[in-house]
Amino acid sequence: MVAKTKKDFDGLKVIGEICGAIRDELVHSTKPGITTKELDEIAGEMFEKAGAQSAPKGEYDFPGYTCISINKEVAHGIPKRKRIIQEGDLVNIDVSGSKNGYFADTGISFVVGNGERILQQICDVAKEAFDAGLKKAKPGSKKSALGKAAHNVAKKHGLTVIKNLTGHGVGRSIHEAPKHIFNYFARWDDEILKDGMVIAFEPMISTFEEEVFQSEDGWTFLTDESFVAQYEHTVILTKEGPIITTL
Repeated sequence: MVAKTKKDFDGLKVIGEICGAIRDELVHSTKPGITTKELDEIAGEMFEKAGAQSAPKGEYDFPGYTCISINKEVAHGIPKRKRIIQEGDLVNIDVSGSKNGYFADTGISFVVGNGERILQQICDVAKEAFDAGLKKAKPGSKKSALGKAAHNVAKKHGLTVIKNLTGHGVGRSIHEAPKHIFNYFARWDDEILKDGMVIAFEPMISTFEEEVFQSEDGWTFLTDESFVAQYEHTVILTKEGPIITTL
């Protein structure tokens, strides 16, 4: 989507604020002993109270209001009543939704309580990679600059990125043009960013594997041995600077 009017900007900010609030509440509520289904039910209540809809449930009939992934689960984890969160788990909470025809997408990985040092490191590096890419998110710049900046941060810390999951356009639907915003530099990816373009930028930092595979449940993406952390926001690109709607 390319936001052009005050109505566009306001609509994107409203759903962005809703998704950001749900993400933050789920992070705050994540304690050892809680189930991913219980967390997801909190999200469902918040979506309803805000008059908004869950994007994965509404657009793809996903079996949950949010995607909650633990440890070797990288993305699209299904909330389950028997999935109990433990001290030291690496948890990813991904929230996307819509209201009045506008969409937002946001996610964050974090460690529950005290965990392995490497887990906190990849979470911190994911945020650093996002910040580095955001500096390149300007109208007139090449889209590939975002992925190059994110990958450079990962390499600086002796880590890498997931290459077969990417950011994407968002705004009037949950996934739209541009189809891919890579977490690495692709020389051929020379699309020029436009003023008002709305994107979900989501670096995924990995301990060493660079690809995920889909589990037998048809939804969850996994690694064999690596841990992966994500940091994602919905961003409107403007000449005055990027506007993060999901803070």
